[in-house]
This record gives sequence, structure tokens and C-alpha cells, in this order.
Amino acid sequence: MRARRLDAVLRPREPEAARLPSILVAPGAQVLGVGVDLVHVPALAAQLSQPGTVLAERAFTPRERRAARRRSVETGSQEAEHLAARWAAKEAFVKAWSQAVNTLAGTGVAPALAPQELDWREIEVVSDHWHRPGLRLEGQVAQAVGAGLGPGAAASARWLVSLTHDGGWAGAVVLACAGAQEPRT
Repeated sequence: MRARRLDAVLRPREPEAARLPSILVAPGAQVLGVGVDLVHVPALAAQLSQPGTVLAERAFTPRERRAARRRSVETGSQEAEHLAARWAAKEAFVKAWSQAVNTLAGTGVAPALAPQELDWREIEVVSDHWHRPGLRLEGQVAQAVGAGLGPGAAASARWLVSLTHDGGWAGAVVLACAGAQEPRT
């Protein structure tokens, strides 16, 4: 009996929903870096509500903002909770990426992008039909990740993400993996 890929059978509820590849981490795959971040939801909500602020537009893609709005409506929660979790994931990604580059180099390496050059929208937190998070890297970030970690390093399957929010806090863990691959069909 031939196994069928679940994502080939099921379709996202909405056309704009980002489709993530099914992720298979090969046995013996190595975790090159771990990033963890915690965000205080009320503090982020206050920043987002400041008159004239452009934080949301500079930190999140339109898809991320729509997803946060949709999840807040579906769950009766604050939009800021979902944006805070996404912000935590972006920060955790940068930490995991830095650690992965240092792991491969065997020593401390200067960041590939200066903080002022980092476009946070190039690190996009996307979700599949079941709200499982993943990362989509684009632009200079994807190029810098590939340059530092090798070909294919910017692929979603190389970055495992977990998000949470509770009690006014949102957190994320990101793992930078080597040896991840797409499943064979």
C-alpha cells in the first residue's frame, strides 16, 4: 500500500493560508542551534496601539497580521497575543541561526546581517491548516542563512518552531536542524 502525503489530500481552508511542507527530520539529524524568546503581551499591545506607530507594518507581513486577526476572532483572544508569539519566533529564529553558524564554524562568528539591515518581514511565521507553525525565509535573510549554513538551509523543513501564549506572555522555541529532508512520496 502506497502512503499518500496528507498535504496532497487535504487543502487549506482559505486560499491565502500558507502551505507548509510535511516535515520529516531524518534519524540522526543534528540540531545545530536552539533559540528561545519570551514576549510580554501587554507591552507589545501598548506599542502596537501607540498613535502613528508603524511597528506592525515593519515587523509582520500582511499574511501574519491577517492570521493573528483571524485567530483572535476564532478563539476570542487578543490579536496582540498572536503577534507576540510571532515576534518571539522571529527573535528565537535569529538566536538559533546565530548559534547554528557558530556551531558549524567552531567559534564565534559575527552576525551575517547587522541588526539595522534585518528586515523582520523576511522571517515570516506561517501556519498550516491545523495551525502548526513554521518559518518562511525570504530576501536577504534567506541569502544570508544559505551563505552561513549551506545550500537548502533556508528551507522551512530546516527550522522547527513551537509557539505558546498564556497569562500575558508569549513564547517561542526555534530549532535549526541539519539533515532535515522532505518525505518521499
